Amino acid sequence: MSTSALSFTVERRSDPLPDDQREAVLSNPGFGKTFTDHMVLATWTTAEGWHDAKVTAYGPLSLHPSAAVLHYAQEIFEGMKAYRHADGSVWTFRPEVNAARFARSAGRLALPELPPTDFIESIRALVTTDEKWVPGGDTGEASLYLRPFMFASEAFLGVRPAAEVTYCVIASPAGPYFAGGLKPVS
Repeated sequence: MSTSALSFTVERRSDPLPDDQREAVLSNPGFGKTFTDHMVLATWTTAEGWHDAKVTAYGPLSLHPSAAVLHYAQEIFEGMKAYRHADGSVWTFRPEVNAARFARSAGRLALPELPPTDFIESIRALVTTDEKWVPGGDTGEASLYLRPFMFASEAFLGVRPAAEVTYCVIASPAGPYFAGGLKPVS
């Protein structure tokens, strides 16, 4: 596999959630209610390509009211999970498949393709930084849900591919998606 062209610098937040509070969340994480201490951000522009890749403190994004995503819905996302195994190691399942699907989705929406190696490196960088947020291997269906997404962040009203795009990955500890268990219909 080729190496990542982007280097994701890590800017650790100064106020991570205290260990006891994080453990309380991990004991009953629900789904998509609580988020880890960090997120990935990267920017793409027509002038510079992909740049400013980093793992940084999780927090609000600032958007101009004329950001193209708000008017033309240029946004894509993926969903995947990281699991902690009994030996303590953390794995994702076939991230290269998510990376390829993400690239295809970008092409369909006239967004720039994030190279698969950079997609996988962004996931690795976030999971490594927030590894304490991955539930233990004895928690059954629990995992760290990862949500990579990209959107047209350029302040522009008009129909054309955006000249500025933001890529982000957020993570949320997750229990079973169906809290009461899977109840299929006949």
